[in-house]
Amino acid sequence: MIDQAGIMMAQGSTIACERISGVNDNMMKSHYHNYYELYYLEDGERYHMIQDDMYTMKPGELILFSPYILHRSYGDENVPFRRLVLYFHRNEVESQELLEALDSGNGLYRPESRVRQILHQMLETLLREQNDYSELKKGYRHTVLNMLLFAIVLQLHRKKPSPKKDYNRMSQVIGYIHNHYQEDISLEELARRFYISPYYLCREFKRHTNSTVIQYVNITRVMNAQRRFMETDKNITEICRETGFSNLTHFNRVFKSVTGMTPSGYRNTHKNLIGGMGISNEML
Repeated sequence: MIDQAGIMMAQGSTIACERISGVNDNMMKSHYHNYYELYYLEDGERYHMIQDDMYTMKPGELILFSPYILHRSYGDENVPFRRLVLYFHRNEVESQELLEALDSGNGLYRPESRVRQILHQMLETLLREQNDYSELKKGYRHTVLNMLLFAIVLQLHRKKPSPKKDYNRMSQVIGYIHNHYQEDISLEELARRFYISPYYLCREFKRHTNSTVIQYVNITRVMNAQRRFMETDKNITEICRETGFSNLTHFNRVFKSVTGMTPSGYRNTHKNLIGGMGISNEML
């Protein structure tokens, strides 16, 4: 599945919306963005993993992912679905209070019928108007987006994750990785901690995440390093140390393998992007 909205964001858009219909279009591995994602399911059923929580999504529900939150979407075999996805950068959010509410609001929402119709209409408006680049229409999209976001954080309540069943043990492992990525984590140490064999851990972790334990640890560390580059002025050595890498050489190698660029290259690109958007440090 080609993510046209993601392509638009990579090309410099700060808001992008797209409708896609599909069957058996599943994300094999968790991924993350440097922008927010709002996913609204119009038809079908989908499962979403947000780090170590799983949600079962029904038509009319929406799910929110903050920047640098690992997630993936998948469905049962041969079950068609249709969804609207909305991406937007932090600089499009109206206030710091709203940003904080969004960052603490990752998860699944089930609007009641009247609110659902309004939110759906707003998403349709953003989709319909996104190819008009006049300043008036940019301001209009900004206003519609923030009305949508305020409606979500003020009026809706998150649903609880689905019962984890057989995923429970691997969910605990994933949660541990996200809470302790700064520490020295090895396959053997994780296996001992959760009273399972390294072989069982490797097999089940791969089955549930389509990633090895070490790959997942590295992605989690790089994701948090990117967040620090975005949100702080700390130098590369400090960020290397704070995200669990043993030395700068290892940090550089893993960071480049995950992002396609070195930490210094990422920081310089990010600074240029921020300058080009006119975003101040206070907005980040």
